Amino acid sequence: MDAVRTEVMKNRFAAIVEEAASIAYRTAHTTYVKQTQDFQCALTRKDGTFFAFPRLTGVTTGVGQSIQPTIDAVGASGLRPGDVIISNDPFGTRGLCTHSMDIHLIQPVFRAGQLICHAWSFIHASDIGGAVPGSISPVNTEIFQEGIRIRPTKLFVEGRINRDVLNLLQDNCRIPDQVWGDLKALLAGMKTLERRVLELCDRYGEDEFFAGIEDVMDFAEMKARAVIARLPDGSYAFSDYLESPEPGEFVFLSASLTVTGDEALIDFSGSDPQVQAALNFTSGARTHPFLCLALTNYIQTMEPDIPMNGGMFRPIATRAPPGTVMNAEFPAAMGNRWVTAMRMYDVVLGCLNQAIPGGLVAAGAGQAGIISVASRDRATGLRKVSVVEPIVGGSGGRRQADGVDGIDTPIGFLRSAPFEYVELETPLVIRRYSLQTDAHGRGRHRGGAAVVMDMENREVEAVVTVRGLDRTVFQPWGAAGGRCGSSGRNLLNPDGPNPEDLGKIKVLELARGDLLRLITPSGGGFGDPLERDPRLVEEDVRNELLSQRAAVDDHGVVLRDGAVDQAATAQLRSERRAARHSMFDFGPDRSEHESIWPREASIALARAVIGIDRGLRPHAMRALRRVLRQAGAPITADAVAAAVAEWVRQART
Repeated sequence: MDAVRTEVMKNRFAAIVEEAASIAYRTAHTTYVKQTQDFQCALTRKDGTFFAFPRLTGVTTGVGQSIQPTIDAVGASGLRPGDVIISNDPFGTRGLCTHSMDIHLIQPVFRAGQLICHAWSFIHASDIGGAVPGSISPVNTEIFQEGIRIRPTKLFVEGRINRDVLNLLQDNCRIPDQVWGDLKALLAGMKTLERRVLELCDRYGEDEFFAGIEDVMDFAEMKARAVIARLPDGSYAFSDYLESPEPGEFVFLSASLTVTGDEALIDFSGSDPQVQAALNFTSGARTHPFLCLALTNYIQTMEPDIPMNGGMFRPIATRAPPGTVMNAEFPAAMGNRWVTAMRMYDVVLGCLNQAIPGGLVAAGAGQAGIISVASRDRATGLRKVSVVEPIVGGSGGRRQADGVDGIDTPIGFLRSAPFEYVELETPLVIRRYSLQTDAHGRGRHRGGAAVVMDMENREVEAVVTVRGLDRTVFQPWGAAGGRCGSSGRNLLNPDGPNPEDLGKIKVLELARGDLLRLITPSGGGFGDPLERDPRLVEEDVRNELLSQRAAVDDHGVVLRDGAVDQAATAQLRSERRAARHSMFDFGPDRSEHESIWPREASIALARAVIGIDRGLRPHAMRALRRVLRQAGAPITADAVAAAVAEWVRQART
């Protein structure tokens, strides 16, 4: 590795992709791309692995992907200058697309007739047809309900547009001009990638270009291995839950992190089979970035100058059995898959908290409520669709700092849309957007606060879907003695005569004047709340993030005339000093659930059901949980085995 060449090429590659991403961002059409930034442009090697990926603009979670299966589906030998591949098919791309709303484009870059790399880009399309406006409903049960699906094919052939493919896409989209406008923005970004790569080769030569790619990827690998090597060798296990669209039902996620020297294995065996809801995604047989996001974020935190490329993933292996919720098989619905990715983030984070002496960070809000709004054009009667806003709760308290209010780490790349755009493009008026008092996990370092958002419909009708809502039952966990965060709530007309608690919103029809209030979960706390600096407690009360009563009850801080009474606080805290806390505070609801369903029983059930015929698994899971719950006592692995054997026997007779 040449140190000078590595540094020069690292910076040149980063500048190229940041420029391309900026061009796509500034020329996009839909709010969800031009404001929220759910898109990206990047460069891959000839073998499909990313060697340059933006850090400052757009989605940052795809850097460990590979575009090679998508290219193979078209035929690498048939690629020509001017070709552009298009696909939004999770199965045909083997997990490059993680749900069909993401449209991916790939442009091979040639120099003197020889392929030298690929330009890649994607957008989250605000609509591609399907059962509901915006294409995503949490209760979809199969991918056919989620809009048109285009297997890898050529949108451009040697520079000429394939009108049949474009027509097929536009004819099945509620907002065809806007989605095509976003795709043209991506094409402009990829043209910039091509132009800058060719200029780089003209200046330094192809040999230096290729050597620079290898150097920069090797540098990222070296940095990642150094971070992993500092973790104690061993195996660490953790589990968490997703909320099913069906009230009272949960999806169990389990993982183990095994550290051996400078390599790590993350194994999701023992997690639930794929579900008949839009919570699934497919990850294939390779290391997938969604499965190790918490670890790669930790690596980037410890090594801030690490290049953004696939070399970071070389020392990491992931394992997700086919047929599980995180490696689903056709025809699983996937529209709401990001909430699953966020919960897997929490599961791996739980493992890291055990691997790192003293812990690392508490759980964040664990949701990304993506709001989609559809209303009818009065003149034409056609639906207008906008994906307008991600509503996210606070991140978890950290070992050295508070959590961040109103934003969670796994979704930190998404931006809030200005309310002027929301009110211009939809019939909604934003009446309130604020942080919620007393809605954060208490700790030495508190969790990030929850967000409350009020939206009023001013049109005759509006249809709202909010995908990604979660943690409305189980609270985000606290760590190292910190308390759990608060769970979320979603209310219709909360200040009216007949308020309604909606639970998780599926498809909601609003009449004129209806007000929807969304309250996010909050981050969990880190460390003993009685060890929090009293001055910070005073500041939280002054900023209305904490009530004076909670300051006393939870932190043992006495305030008089708005200032800390040092003597009274010291006395109260000395009286309340508790015994050593456990590493995690899961909150009362999860603790009650696990008093009946201990982790070992959930793993035993998941492993047993994954061995049943694929078409029977959802029915088996529902029936077996119902039967086992009826015992009313803690469920054992032996009881699970007996119940599964009996269910299979009856199913075969």
